[in-house]
Formats: sequence, C-alpha cells, structure tokens
Amino acid sequence: MLEQLLPPPIAAVERYNDEQPAELFPEEEALLGNAVPKRRNEFGTARACARDAMRLLGVEPAAILPGPKREPLWPDGVVGSLTHCSGYRAAALAHQRDFQTIGIDAEPHAPAPDGVLGAIAIPAELDRMPGLKAEDPKICWDRLLFSAKESTYKAWYPVTRRWLGFEDADITLSADGTFHSRILLPDSPVAGFDGRWLVQGDVLVTAIAVPQRETRLSD
Repeated sequence: MLEQLLPPPIAAVERYNDEQPAELFPEEEALLGNAVPKRRNEFGTARACARDAMRLLGVEPAAILPGPKREPLWPDGVVGSLTHCSGYRAAALAHQRDFQTIGIDAEPHAPAPDGVLGAIAIPAELDRMPGLKAEDPKICWDRLLFSAKESTYKAWYPVTRRWLGFEDADITLSADGTFHSRILLPDSPVAGFDGRWLVQGDVLVTAIAVPQRETRLSD
C-alpha cells in the first residue's frame, strides 16, 4: 500500500501478520516488560519493518527507542515513521538529505467509535463530511479523517518539536485519494502538508512525505 502513496527513494516496508518472529534489541525488550502478546507482536513486527527499511537505505539496523513524545528515534541522518493496526504493520524511512519529514498512519477501515469524530473534528471538517459521504459512501470518512490527523502530527513533530492538537489542523479530504492539512496555530513555522490516502480491504493508510528540495512546507 505504501509504495502507492510514497515517492522514491523512500524505503517502505509493510507486513500483514506477525508470522516472522521479530528479534528485538535488549533496550527494546526492556521497554516491553510484561507486555501482553498483542502489544509485543505489533511492537516487534513494526520494528522489523523499520530495520528492513534501514537495510534498503544502506543503514546499519539499530534499536528504535521512543523520544519524549513517544516518537521513534532514528539513526543519525534518517527520518521516518511507524504505524500498526489490526492486520497491518509498516515503516517508511528515508535519508534526511532527501526528505525533511515523513508521517504515516494505518487504521481499520471501519466507522470510528462513537464520540471520536466529535472529539477530533473542527466545525469546518464536520461541515465537509456530508459531501464526502455523498461522493463515495463506501469510504469511512470519519476514520480517514482521524488517520490523516495522526499522519499530520507524525510529520509535524520532528520538524517543530511542538505539540499539535486535533483542533490545530484543518484537514481537507478529497475523494481522489489526496488530502491537505492546514496548520491553524498562528505562530506555526509550518503552513501545512499535502498527503495521500488509500483503502485496501479492511485497512486504510494515510501518508505525508516532504522532500528536502521544498524550501518551505506546503501552503
């Protein structure tokens, strides 16, 4: 799925199950503690995807530990993003010389739980929902909006090192498989992001990638 959303030379690796046991570094094992098998599997397989992506980039595989906001800490000179949901784990990495930031998110393609849309959407986004549903009723637009907000935060934080709330981004979703995230913070160093989305089977994925050649992030 990611290869359809992200440009080269991003290295994208995805798996649809946990059948291949993931070898963890000792410091990663320490993070898991007594985690239940589900948590251990999704944690390990996502990191296995990331280490496969490192190899594709010619980077020595390394432990992937969380930073202060739970963001993955990558080897020097690497940018990337991790995601996992039921039946899907993935990583997308690139050399920092090629890309400023990457944000990916995967979610089950099912309606969002009760109350989620109201908690994450601003009025403008709610106003656009009926039109989107009329244009393509097969898409779970509420869940897609949530995923686009997650990808936006994952792309935002490595660039700014600042918190971004759900209410701080206005996401315009389009039925052609694209979206635009407009950052609403008045002092934001980032105007916004352009992203893409895809639904296959029971999984939806959103992705943002900002090349280094762009002198500023998109308006």
